[in-house]
Amino acid sequence: MSAETATPDRFARLWPARRVWAIAAVRGERARLSALHAALETRVWLGDRLVYLGNVLGIGPDVAGTLDEILVFRRAVLARPGFEPEDVVLLRGAQEEMLHRLLRLQYAPGPATAVEAVRWMADHGIGATLAAYGATVAEGLRAAGQGPVERARWTARLMAAIRARPGHESLLTTLKRAAFTVPRDLAGEAPGVLFVAAGVNPDRPFDAQGDAFWWDDLGFERAAAGVAGEDGERRGWGGFARLVRGFCRRADGPVEQGFGVTLDAGCGLGGKLVAACFAPTGEVLEVLEA
Repeated sequence: MSAETATPDRFARLWPARRVWAIAAVRGERARLSALHAALETRVWLGDRLVYLGNVLGIGPDVAGTLDEILVFRRAVLARPGFEPEDVVLLRGAQEEMLHRLLRLQYAPGPATAVEAVRWMADHGIGATLAAYGATVAEGLRAAGQGPVERARWTARLMAAIRARPGHESLLTTLKRAAFTVPRDLAGEAPGVLFVAAGVNPDRPFDAQGDAFWWDDLGFERAAAGVAGEDGERRGWGGFARLVRGFCRRADGPVEQGFGVTLDAGCGLGGKLVAACFAPTGEVLEVLEA
């Protein structure tokens, strides 16, 4: 299955789109996101799409406030004449996936597996997200070491805290796996742009990526190198003209390499927050930093 025929509730199909604004991993840095939104306010025009490239949660100082900031800006954009709800897209990143898995902790095979899972998530930044909703890693570890009933009680309290923040649950339950443009040209179709949280597995087809979109950042670099066609020329993986990601372990963006663009400059880790504007065929039109 190609991106064109992907299941609509799992992927965001950005067509028609005049331009696409993509925002790198925020990692709980509300202040930087607020500053970036101020710059975007006069730059997001009718026909544009706005894509948050996952990892808006975790690590930074104000995770809940970051979601509040997205909700406020999203409402402001959608209040403009001509904009539709699908014009603003949030992708699932590793941080969002960890929270999703944590809320299903009661289904772990046993205490040892549950404890190991919570420890792994703690090592990868889940603590800031838990703190945003009044929980701690220590509480999670205690619950994980008990039976499924106690684990379920703890996850229920965590879910209740998320629901207590207006709009947070709905935002976190409408995350997309990836987004892509489908531009048209005079010849019929031009290659589009694929937007992902972190990576792709170039050895799998588009519809079989699974969790590679938010974990396989090393695979992204292989995919960004392109694929050799029958004529010997290299083309973008999956037929895309450009691959764009919001997270990279090195956090050394913004950088273009081959067919790929990495926007992560380390927001939440002491670096800047980056947004870039793309034409539907992949050209970078503008880059903003906050």
